[in-house]
Amino acid sequence: MDTSGFNLVNWFGFALVVLASILSILDARCAISKSKLSYLWISLKLVSVFLGSLTACQLYCSAGPCKNVITVIQKFQDSLFVCGTNGNKPQCWKLYSQMPNHTLEIVESYEGTGLSPYVYSQNALSLTVEGDLYAAAPLYSDGSSLQFRRKAGSRTNVWMYDKWVTEPTFISACWVRRREEPDKEKIYIFFREKNSDSSPEADPWISRVAQVCKVDEGGSKRFLQNMWTSFLKARLVCGIPNESLYFNRLQDVYVLHAEEWRDSQVYALFTSSWNGTAVCVYSMEEIDRIFQNSPFRGYSNDIPNPRPGTCVSDSKDLPLATVNVIKDHPEMTDWIHPIQPYTPFYISNYNYTKIVVDRVQAADYTMHNVLLLATEVDNCFCKIF
Repeated sequence: MDTSGFNLVNWFGFALVVLASILSILDARCAISKSKLSYLWISLKLVSVFLGSLTACQLYCSAGPCKNVITVIQKFQDSLFVCGTNGNKPQCWKLYSQMPNHTLEIVESYEGTGLSPYVYSQNALSLTVEGDLYAAAPLYSDGSSLQFRRKAGSRTNVWMYDKWVTEPTFISACWVRRREEPDKEKIYIFFREKNSDSSPEADPWISRVAQVCKVDEGGSKRFLQNMWTSFLKARLVCGIPNESLYFNRLQDVYVLHAEEWRDSQVYALFTSSWNGTAVCVYSMEEIDRIFQNSPFRGYSNDIPNPRPGTCVSDSKDLPLATVNVIKDHPEMTDWIHPIQPYTPFYISNYNYTKIVVDRVQAADYTMHNVLLLATEVDNCFCKIF
């Protein structure tokens, strides 16, 4: 996806054709509902127009034409928010579509450090929640200082304590709504990080899910100011325990949301050291139960009140004892096991890297889930269940 001189309009023209082909194939084979993908289509069309306007401007960096790779496309507040690498100087733009002729107006431009990576090969993700923008992207050009932050919006900007994760690769983030308890809503971050166990039989990576509270505003001025006070993490397990075979490297995640948040399910795609691929399915209720009840790894004293990780109306008023546990012992002792604990939902020898799950209605009005997997090249898999 690397291009020069803002000639991305040609690339996006090709991408739109490919996307149209993929949508038609998926619709024919797996009954994927186009309404769920319409926003992606509109976004790509809008960005293609945006890139065309930049091509006309012929912006240049000091060493020649800029290399700009679009890394963020999010619906943010009342605009489309787009970020790119911008010649190793990350930049973001707010785009407004002018109906009905689909002309484009760039109203605002922002410095994009912490929102977009410096080069497209660096790890990054983004998420918008009720007018707030969350992102994980390195702060420095060498890819360092990579962590999950709330970067823009109506709430306070907050970030992570550096020691909470070790060489992370962020995979996905999602917002789980609780319609009857909006102040208890959480954002879940899926990632893998370097294993502190360096023994030969240990996998070098551990797969994780972490939580932060939507209403978290950081700590007080004297402790963890502008840092998450609700960050907790737990290990995700996927494998065949009776045969001591485990898939430890999280590759992709898709959350199938339900009307009742406890019924939501997490479909996680893993790979192994022997190049096997597996899909494990987790209950959102079980993930929340672990964060609510598990002991804290390395912590043996009485658990303070409120329990660390609890969503509160004013995080700046949390007792020091509660915040101290978050700072020094954010990891859960208990691991998160899939709904099928003894074998993965699906196993394959193909090196799948992407996963999507759709819920569709059959001709007899029964509902079915459709699992879609794809590799980096030309293999894809579809399973209806």
